[in-house]
Amino acid sequence: MTGRQPKEALPDILSQPLSDTGIDLEDVEVSSAGRRTLVRVLVDKDGGVTLDEIAEATTLVSELLDRHEVLDDHPYTLEVTSPGVDRPLTQPRHWRRNIDRLVRVQPQEGADFTGRIVGADENGATVMVHGTLRQVSYADVAKAKVEIEFNRPRAAVPDSGGDTAPVGGKE
Repeated sequence: MTGRQPKEALPDILSQPLSDTGIDLEDVEVSSAGRRTLVRVLVDKDGGVTLDEIAEATTLVSELLDRHEVLDDHPYTLEVTSPGVDRPLTQPRHWRRNIDRLVRVQPQEGADFTGRIVGADENGATVMVHGTLRQVSYADVAKAKVEIEFNRPRAAVPDSGGDTAPVGGKE
């Protein structure tokens, strides 16, 4: 290793090879677990990752860790997983992947609000708040998180043409 800590070196080592398989590296966590080091790699993609893709990513990450000797031959436990729904929305792709989900937004200025994401692009999202569409610029968001809904209502969300398309429910 080149003097950098594993937490700092791993994103550079893992990002492109995972991206080449169609998977995004979301985060890397490195911590001590007794005599071993725990390496947790969080991956995702549009539509979510399957168990087979997690298995393939685990093999790839393991090979990369061994090849680059990032952990200096120390024993480690590797976990490759997808992020939970409680992860903060910090990238445009996080917003896009959560369209039709309820989100709590803490703006840089002003009061917090909760609404349903109905659209997202590279600069911001459209959130339905109490029946009103609200444009949210990512630059204006201090923190945003998906709200867990146990009985998520079937809602209508705009399709790519801007019309309202039913998403389940009775017609």
